[in-house]
Amino acid sequence: MRIETTVASISSIADNYGVNGKLLSTQYKEHISDYNQWDQLSHAQNYVLFKHNIGSNLAIDETSLSCGELYTIITNKAGRARRGTLVAMIKGTKSEDVIAVLEKISLIKRKTVREVTLDLSPTMMKIVRTVFPCATMTNDRFHVQRLFYEAIDELRITYRWMARDLENDEIDRCKKEGVEYVPFRYSNGDTRKQLLARAKHVLTKNYTKWTESQAERARILFEIYPELREVYDLSMELTGIYNYHYEKDVARAKLALWYNKIEKLGYGCFRSVMNTMQNHYETPMTKTRRQR
Repeated sequence: MRIETTVASISSIADNYGVNGKLLSTQYKEHISDYNQWDQLSHAQNYVLFKHNIGSNLAIDETSLSCGELYTIITNKAGRARRGTLVAMIKGTKSEDVIAVLEKISLIKRKTVREVTLDLSPTMMKIVRTVFPCATMTNDRFHVQRLFYEAIDELRITYRWMARDLENDEIDRCKKEGVEYVPFRYSNGDTRKQLLARAKHVLTKNYTKWTESQAERARILFEIYPELREVYDLSMELTGIYNYHYEKDVARAKLALWYNKIEKLGYGCFRSVMNTMQNHYETPMTKTRRQR
């Protein structure tokens, strides 16, 4: 990945200076960069491992780099995405494969890891428990919030399908009556389908960051669909809990009250979110910037 980016940059430089880009890229790769002498070249297609970058606080996640291929990435949080951050990048997400690579790091070094931030995946938890036996697992708050936003979006899409069905019924009625179909529009100009389609980003943003048109769209949306207003308010409440680092017992009490509100909703997708979170109740969330 890094080499492809470098080659592309060299090609751009070659174009600017009238040099043969392909030749310059080849010269860089084969001679200047020492790529052929790289000590990880033999296995780079499957994994790269930088043992010296390990630290006491790590993060593990999966990502798709190209063509939908998934990779497991372990990073040192102290690196702050700069040089020295990457500990390992491993092709695939199978726990056995990831564990086999990470166990190439000595057990003494792995025991120095005190905390690993991860998502709610059982696979990731298995990797951490096996490879870093002294580490505390901390759930990434953004994965938890994303799960809730996915549930909100599922409800939004359900209403959008209902709006689509209503529009089709109106079109059929107009055809039977031999009149032109004119779609209903709200005061901001949105049709029923447009309102729900364009509300996707409104429902994932804090209301303080809405533009004027988004605020108007939200006002109409919440007036027509009070259930969406209710779950949006709950998402903001969850964000508020995470934005402060309460004492453990205080945080649990606030989450318990929040769970009660979710349970009263009665929507299947939100109950699933609540069950998922409660199944990981003993696993703390990532630390936040402010404390109270």
